Amino acid sequence: MNVDLKTRTKGFAIRIIKLYADLPKSTEAQILGKQLLRSGTSVGAHYREGMRARSDAEFISKIEGGLQELEESVYWMELLIESDVIDEYSLSELIKEADELTAILITCVKKVKDRKEAKK
Repeated sequence: MNVDLKTRTKGFAIRIIKLYADLPKSTEAQILGKQLLRSGTSVGAHYREGMRARSDAEFISKIEGGLQELEESVYWMELLIESDVIDEYSLSELIKEADELTAILITCVKKVKDRKEAKK
């Protein structure tokens, strides 16, 4: 399945939104969930901003911002699991997707950095 990153990062955000909507209404679940909602939905925004970058440096900055948001998203999901708010199985596919998106975005940044280095 070859889905472009614009669609894939948006799909990740949609899954995060649905997860948040299904979380228990306890204080801890809502606080952790809101943090996840913020970080998980901003990955695609960073990616889209990166696609409109005016320079390699701006592209790298935006994509690395998206990488930070992915890392933060995984952190909040781990806290949801380890605090017994949600079971690990329920988040396993979402964490896997975050890991895959991370690998793809790292590759994108690396290619641009390598290209910049080769121009020197």
